[in-house]
Amino acid sequence: MAMGHFKDVEAGEINGFEDLEKPLIAEDHQQNVVHKTDKSSTDESGSIWMVLLCTFVAVCGSFEFESCVGRSAPTQSAIREDVNMSLAEFSTFGSILTIGAMLGAVTSGRVADMIGRKGAMRLSAVFCIAGWLAVYFSKAALPLDIGRFSTGYGIGVFSYVVPVFIAEIAPKNLRGGLTTLNQLMIVTGSSVAFLIGTIIPWRALALTGLVPCIFLLVGLCFIPESPRWLAKVGLSKEFQVALRKLRSKDAAITQKAAEIQIYVETLESLPRTRILNLFQQKYISIGVALMVFQQFGGINGISFYASETFASAGLSSGKIGTIAYACVQVPITILGAMLMEKSGRRPLIMVSATGTFLGCFLAGTSFYLKLLNLFLDFMNQDHYLLRELVPILAVGGVLIYIASFSIGMGAVPWVIMSEIFPINVKGVAGSLVVLVNWLGAWVVSYTFNFLMSWSSSGTFFVYSGFSVMTNIYVGKFVPETKGKTLEEIQACINSERTENPLVQ
Repeated sequence: MAMGHFKDVEAGEINGFEDLEKPLIAEDHQQNVVHKTDKSSTDESGSIWMVLLCTFVAVCGSFEFESCVGRSAPTQSAIREDVNMSLAEFSTFGSILTIGAMLGAVTSGRVADMIGRKGAMRLSAVFCIAGWLAVYFSKAALPLDIGRFSTGYGIGVFSYVVPVFIAEIAPKNLRGGLTTLNQLMIVTGSSVAFLIGTIIPWRALALTGLVPCIFLLVGLCFIPESPRWLAKVGLSKEFQVALRKLRSKDAAITQKAAEIQIYVETLESLPRTRILNLFQQKYISIGVALMVFQQFGGINGISFYASETFASAGLSSGKIGTIAYACVQVPITILGAMLMEKSGRRPLIMVSATGTFLGCFLAGTSFYLKLLNLFLDFMNQDHYLLRELVPILAVGGVLIYIASFSIGMGAVPWVIMSEIFPINVKGVAGSLVVLVNWLGAWVVSYTFNFLMSWSSSGTFFVYSGFSVMTNIYVGKFVPETKGKTLEEIQACINSERTENPLVQ
């Protein structure tokens, strides 16, 4: 069955960003399967309160995500003293979270496909609760590692299922902004964990990790499952009930239900997709590339070692820069969520990548000037102004970087990942993309200190190079998904693949 193409006039595709937003997928074909009517806009707006409740419950998993990552930073000395851990043992304790997260990423798609989006979130919460309890009651290094690994597995599944669930239940006019709340809760969880960790004991801090999991488990009892997943597994009655809960009572859901069911049936009739076959598809290359560019732009290295970076640049106190870093992150992420449906995905990520380039370039320049400063010291030259400029450029560069990352590069790759994969391959493709993201996070955080030892300025210039490549790739290959339903996005991709085999 041929999948046609959509022209969504009512969503207002032409605006001030017309050239930049124009999808690279042709939009002049007639659809053959799914027919839009004027009622679809009413259907898509839906019951906003239920959608917001679903989103609030799901992003509790996002809050847990980064609170797990951030809780070891402020508690390092206390844990080492209490449990008598060596530096190597504590390093293992910190890094084993990423190993658990990679395992969670590998299995996340299959788990979400087998037991549903809600089931996957429940399973993740159980793993996180078990992990935090193991950490709380531990008296030696091994139970700490087991608990940390367990929480890592939980957040690895969360990192996939939360944005996917939100994208599948949200109407198209709100999908981008609501999915961005995933990133907002991630940065909020990190900030809260860091602040709380400075004022309460580490065992009590472990117990605070239970709070978002409890909210999530309770909230899941009051929200519906993803209608698209229910349609995929053939639960027609439950599918209709869930769709009605997510749409206002007077909305005509019959057409929307027919669109989803026909689309799912068409995809299910296709041959079963294997990992190797995925690389022949354009959507998997887009998802993998965006995650590579997000991580290898240096975010985890810069954020994990921000305080040390500021201190090495000559700032009198690394804490000053770190506090400014935390203050910038949350409000800029909120701004990015507000702009998601106004500017579109492509313009936002390209503006963001331009900003991360500028931030890294300024930070790299500051370390280059510091090296020049040392040379002038050797030559006995007066260079007071140059000495004062180095820490200002370093702090300014890092703050510009994190502000730019927060407005687009942090959230947009996850939004696009949740939108572009067909539901019949979403589990396998999503697992692969999330695994790439976690693997990139580990590589960058592990190599950052080695690179800084090699060349501080060179490290930031390398990261700025990835930002340039991000803009080139997005401008050439990434389509605009704003204002389209998930079925329309797939119709666009299928249509172009039929017209031009080179996009495969």
